[in-house]
Amino acid sequence: METSLYLPIKRFLEERGFSVKGEIGGCDLVALSDDETPLVVIGELKLSFNLELVLQAVDRAGAGDEVWLAARASARGKGRESDSRFRNLCRRLGFGMLAVSPEGEVSIVVAPDAPMPRKDPRRRSRLVAEHRRRLGDPAVGGGSRVPIMTAYRQQALACAAAMVAGPMRPRDLRAAAPDAGKILLDNVYGWFVRAERGVYALTPAGHEALARWPQPAPSAD
Repeated sequence: METSLYLPIKRFLEERGFSVKGEIGGCDLVALSDDETPLVVIGELKLSFNLELVLQAVDRAGAGDEVWLAARASARGKGRESDSRFRNLCRRLGFGMLAVSPEGEVSIVVAPDAPMPRKDPRRRSRLVAEHRRRLGDPAVGGGSRVPIMTAYRQQALACAAAMVAGPMRPRDLRAAAPDAGKILLDNVYGWFVRAERGVYALTPAGHEALARWPQPAPSAD
């Protein structure tokens, strides 16, 4: 029961100078500092960290100065407290996270004043580059069980379509696929085979790919 978490969290906050009382105004606990204008700390308790606990904290956040989410520490250390995505969510919302061990020991997982997760400039630049290189909008968002039509796959298909007529050199394909040389050399999908030095041909897997993802016929010059 969530009530088993109350006394450990109460002790934790009292040791930090707060007066703690349970079940006030729909909050699992409310703690006040002894200042003339008290700091209001709200605690929400659950047996495990989950979305419902976050939603409860969001609902209570407007009434307090700090909000702490408290839950039992997972037995094998694989609960949400170990999930960087969950911790980063709490950081972005300004919530603290407290984990309670089976022995009643309380540890801070995330402090309510923890710095926001840093931006990842390399990951951001990859998103921008892929967005700009991709032709049109070939992939429907939300799918996870089908190959994604990336810019790389689009260029590989352009190479394959051009090679239906026969083997070709990378330089002959660069107008349709600027990365043709690397695509043919790496042969990630197994669509190409070296016919002779500097010349590549289409494999049966390449023909199958074109049957799955038909390409427009090359325009006549």
